[in-house]
Amino acid sequence: MTISRLALIAASAALLTACNATTRMSEVGSPPPLTQIENPNRAAGYVPVSLPMPAPQTGVREANSLWRSGARAFFKDQRASRVGDILTVSININDQAQINNQTTRTRANSEAAGLPEVFGYNLNKILPDSVAGGRSSLIDMTSDTSNKGTGQINRKETITLQVAALITDVLPNGNLVLQGRQEVRVNFEVRELQLTGVIRPEDISSANSISYEKIAEARISYGGRGQISDVQQPRYGHQIFDIIMPF
Repeated sequence: MTISRLALIAASAALLTACNATTRMSEVGSPPPLTQIENPNRAAGYVPVSLPMPAPQTGVREANSLWRSGARAFFKDQRASRVGDILTVSININDQAQINNQTTRTRANSEAAGLPEVFGYNLNKILPDSVAGGRSSLIDMTSDTSNKGTGQINRKETITLQVAALITDVLPNGNLVLQGRQEVRVNFEVRELQLTGVIRPEDISSANSISYEKIAEARISYGGRGQISDVQQPRYGHQIFDIIMPF
């Protein structure tokens, strides 16, 4: 059974390597192609967003007025509010984390027990000479334990950029589902940014922009693909070896 599994993993790895090699061979001498623009709702694997909704509330009738609540313009609200509208998302991540833990524990034990007589019987006459030869302790135990642990984490992440996102859905409570994608190709390397999440219309500024910390269920991915990224990644064989190797 183990050999069959290993053979299946090796065959799958060889197939993936062959597919990747075929794609790379077809792109020799050409820069990586950019992804075509398509409807996100029709993409493979797309699942509509479904979140807990509050109880529906009846609308409040307002007096006749040219001014609308929440409007940023006198005649029309310029903020994104419908499916297909575009707004700007500002991403300014500057996270730092430093953790330094150290634990030291030492313990020493010593136990000795003697039993020269039991129910009137002299054990020195019963036990062998190696034990009874004038020794008063039948059991003598010592133990010494020492543990020391040290851990340190020093992490710093900085991402500063802006991306235009598209409103893909309007939830029943009025919240907006957004999705943004940006690709930049420099020579033979493509930098890709993906962003999805849920926002409130009230958090959109008058400049039709929103900051990333106001996005609920935010998923931000920033990476690349191309010759440089390909060299930085370990080979498929190395990755599979790391998975199946128990040591």
